[in-house]
Amino acid sequence: MQKIGILCASDTELEPFLPYSRVVGTMEKAMLKFYKGNADGVEVAAVYSGVGKVNAAIAAQLLIDAFHVTALINGGTAGGIAEHVKLFDTVAAERTAFHDMDGDILTDFHPWISTPYFPGDRELLDRAREYGRRGENPLLFGTIVTGDRFITDAGRAAIKEAFAPLAVDMESAAAAHVCYVNRIPFLSVRTITDTADHAGVENFEKNCEKASAISAQVVMGILKELGK
Repeated sequence: MQKIGILCASDTELEPFLPYSRVVGTMEKAMLKFYKGNADGVEVAAVYSGVGKVNAAIAAQLLIDAFHVTALINGGTAGGIAEHVKLFDTVAAERTAFHDMDGDILTDFHPWISTPYFPGDRELLDRAREYGRRGENPLLFGTIVTGDRFITDAGRAAIKEAFAPLAVDMESAAAAHVCYVNRIPFLSVRTITDTADHAGVENFEKNCEKASAISAQVVMGILKELGK
């Protein structure tokens, strides 16, 4: 049986995952609470890491080491960057990158990847596309970039020029980095809370709960495809 790790940044983002997961137990490690359960025949271990790259990396490594997950999905919310990305669209990341790190740090030093991008797992992306064809929620495929700051209008143009991403968040590439060095399949699935037209922390806060529920629905739809 596959065991899937589900990682979210906040309690608001994780909460809608828990009813799907049929939680049967919890465990605490490194000041984090992990939930163990089963969703449509797929064993899951879920956690909210706290915001930011280091927190996401800690939680991802624990899911791998302590819970022996065979794949990891990073759910939750993101800010839309590309002009065609709308509120409550969901982005499945074909690749992720750090927008606040020089790319040659990863190509010239550990983990010596060929590009600054971490690829999403092909099988998980295939299952996401199968789910997307059912049309229950808008599902886009492209790049998500990650950094340790909330992006405002002032930082948006430089990120668009450098990476042409669909969305930006504060955890995905960090979790992808951990999964890459551990050879664990990874996919980020993020639902949009704010865009250039609906910018700012106030829009994130207003839309976070609804976007988190959509992300959970999409992720669980992907897991259902995976369990077939």
